Amino acid sequence: MSSELLNTPVDEGLTLENGSRSRNVRLLFIADIVGQPGIDILTLALPNLVIANGENADNGRGMTVQQVNLFHEIGIDVITSGNHIWDKAPLRKEFKKLPNLLRPINYPPGSGGRGSVVVRTKSDIPIKVFNLQGRTFLPPIDCPFRTMDSYLNKHEEDVKIIFIDFHAETTAEKQAMGWYLDGKVSAIVGTHTHVPTADERILPKGTGYITDVGMTGSFDSVIGMETKVALRRFLTNTPQPFQVAEKNLHVCAVIVDVDKETGKCVSIERINYS
Repeated sequence: MSSELLNTPVDEGLTLENGSRSRNVRLLFIADIVGQPGIDILTLALPNLVIANGENADNGRGMTVQQVNLFHEIGIDVITSGNHIWDKAPLRKEFKKLPNLLRPINYPPGSGGRGSVVVRTKSDIPIKVFNLQGRTFLPPIDCPFRTMDSYLNKHEEDVKIIFIDFHAETTAEKQAMGWYLDGKVSAIVGTHTHVPTADERILPKGTGYITDVGMTGSFDSVIGMETKVALRRFLTNTPQPFQVAEKNLHVCAVIVDVDKETGKCVSIERINYS
């Protein structure tokens, strides 16, 4: 994938052949950033960003306050997460000071942090970003389907564009959520497995969908971790220390174009940049 598309301003829409402005808003979502190698290639390759999942930034598990600040400095507007958001206690204490850092919205009340935020593009178009987590093979938190029903029922009418990072383990749960919310949100992208899927598409009622965007980090690895460590874990069935792999770095992402008037997805394109 050429870096030209990645460097296109993500919130200005597209210029048509006749010189007029498109009615579309372009969003860029960056897959799970794994460790310092993932941060390094992200900083070098992608100057224009909007949303990224950062829950694995600190050596494969969790984030630090310093990393959250770095992501904002390089241009990421919203940082989503998942089950590893709770792994670093100092970060949990700083949730109130980090309004654009999200944890899954279906964690029970009292968990801390926030699960959604409204951000505005340079041309003042509002975008509502949700972070959501599945329950299959993950902690048994509140139902993600009913949680989204509750929030969409009280959705701000002036916000047409709704984007969801659905952090879930199984393809079936992610696909089910895609069909459940088709026509109700602009795009749903899956995270958590760190393995990109080739099923990006626009569902019948206008929602952009992909089961898993993948990860940003080493592809010579087992989901970002050193292969030797991962193999010892499987061969011995014993706990092994996390060790982030550092070779063959890739940025996995999707570019989503959304009609700013209707909130419907008009294109979704998968990116694998190295």
